[in-house]
Amino acid sequence: MTNAPVKKVPIHLQSSQNRLLIKNGRVVNEDGMEDADVYVEDGIIKQLGRNLIIPGGTRVIDATGKLVMPGGIDPHTHLELEMMGAKTADDFYTGTRAAVAGGTTTVIDFVLPQKGQSLIEAYNHWREKADNKVCCDYALHVGVTWWSPSVMKEMEQLCTEEYGINSFKMFMAYKDAWMLDDYQLYCAIDTCKQLGALPQVHAENGHIIARNTEKLIAAGKTDPEGHELSRDEEVEAEAVNRACVIANQANSPLYIVHMMSKSAVKALEIARTRQKQPVYGETLAATVGTDGTHYRNACFRHAAGHVMSPPLRSDPTTPQAMIEALADDRLQLIGSDNCTFHEKHKALGKNDFSRIPNGVNGVEDRMAILWQKGVNTGAMDPCRFVAVTSATAARVFGLWPRKGLVAAGSDADLLVWDPRLQRTISAANHAHAVDFNIFEGQNVVGGPQYVIVNGRVCLDDGDLRVVEGFGKFLKTPAFCPYVFSSEPKHHTSHHEAPQHAPESPRSYSPTRVTNGTPTNELNIVSKQMAGTTLSSGCSTPTGRKMREPGQRDLQNSTFSLSKELDAPENKPSVRVRNPPGGKSSGLW
Repeated sequence: MTNAPVKKVPIHLQSSQNRLLIKNGRVVNEDGMEDADVYVEDGIIKQLGRNLIIPGGTRVIDATGKLVMPGGIDPHTHLELEMMGAKTADDFYTGTRAAVAGGTTTVIDFVLPQKGQSLIEAYNHWREKADNKVCCDYALHVGVTWWSPSVMKEMEQLCTEEYGINSFKMFMAYKDAWMLDDYQLYCAIDTCKQLGALPQVHAENGHIIARNTEKLIAAGKTDPEGHELSRDEEVEAEAVNRACVIANQANSPLYIVHMMSKSAVKALEIARTRQKQPVYGETLAATVGTDGTHYRNACFRHAAGHVMSPPLRSDPTTPQAMIEALADDRLQLIGSDNCTFHEKHKALGKNDFSRIPNGVNGVEDRMAILWQKGVNTGAMDPCRFVAVTSATAARVFGLWPRKGLVAAGSDADLLVWDPRLQRTISAANHAHAVDFNIFEGQNVVGGPQYVIVNGRVCLDDGDLRVVEGFGKFLKTPAFCPYVFSSEPKHHTSHHEAPQHAPESPRSYSPTRVTNGTPTNELNIVSKQMAGTTLSSGCSTPTGRKMREPGQRDLQNSTFSLSKELDAPENKPSVRVRNPPGGKSSGLW
């Protein structure tokens, strides 16, 4: 793997480098799969289909037996962040380099002002840090870490075209640092509603955590396990419920970041029965890929390397439960919360767990971990994988259909995903700037063979060739139509979602959703989802599974997704309009 940045190629030398044809792959979008070639020119997908007429000199990638998917969108990263007396190991270059290595082509980072700092000043600082370093496109959320009339005024400014912000994050934890009280939180969410911005919350009860921490330290419990003990599942679930109540009082949509426990998901399910507006739930690669038993490891470095907030849960059933919640739409997105720290910085909390800088890796391994834990086990199909790793984030933050979609006119952020590709995750060969990985030693099957960023091949058959400063800042529009609909959104509502039009398997137009099932012949829906309503009342109805509850784990069987891709008799029920040999009129 090459880690040195590649400088931008002069325009007069680019020529055919800007043209790319991906042949013989199976295109996967959130609503279905089809066999099609993809032609890219000047960073845009120009054509999708078979027997395409393309210019000479075009580079061709043979994707036989591979999946062609939208590049991942990580809605939750912290790059080049200073917190708790330390600075993250990954800056905007190394962090986005790691993202591209794992198949993520867009990240959304958080501007986090210090208490009392101007939000616009902090925004400008983040832009200065990122613009000349990012290897892929990026957008920004802005944190509301204190409250005053000037903050409200700056939120309004940030939502204009000049700044391009449509989401603000509030903290219910980190007492005496970033935490808002309930009155301030209500004011911030109310302001978001008026501005057409999506409020996000870190949901933990900061007062309980502060008191529990005092008691644990006084009792001599200073090691990393004390971190989890100070903020158990109940503390997270209470805050999830409270955030939903406040959002409901403001008649506002809500986005809950990094949900880490079964109790939190249950609280969200209950709250959704009364919410007037949609509530989106995000979990993390860390949540589904590992657990909180590591906090009891005798090695401080190992245990502290897993410290994050909310913490990983020691309940061994949590990772699978979170996978199931993603699969059936109780959770809608998966991020990484990538916030890496060097060993010397984690050691700041050697004698006091509350001083350990919070954060783990994940932006590189997010896609592979979810594929291994979700798709390879049969819990979700590739379409749902696309939904939770890219398409839903694109919709929620106003980037769709430019991002999160393989279609003519969309940005050429693409993955050629090899379901047979095997690797063992290790800090020894990852692209991060830190020498620790919470997924160390895990074997994953399935990963990107090629990653295309705005039309440029940046992972080339395993060779990482990112371009420092190649990415662009993405402005996100206020009043995103997917979030702020003109019609009320209750938990039992059915919503429109763009689907393949019958005339073309590659053009998208709104299609009514009935009983949780899009009226679309390309859709692949499990028997379990048929005839049910969506639990979220807000997200795209793609909660498909490849196995029913109680069935055996397909990862432990002879089932192979890669074999399924190669066997025509076993292909899923997808209508392909122009397969090799002529037009099809039936399902095969």
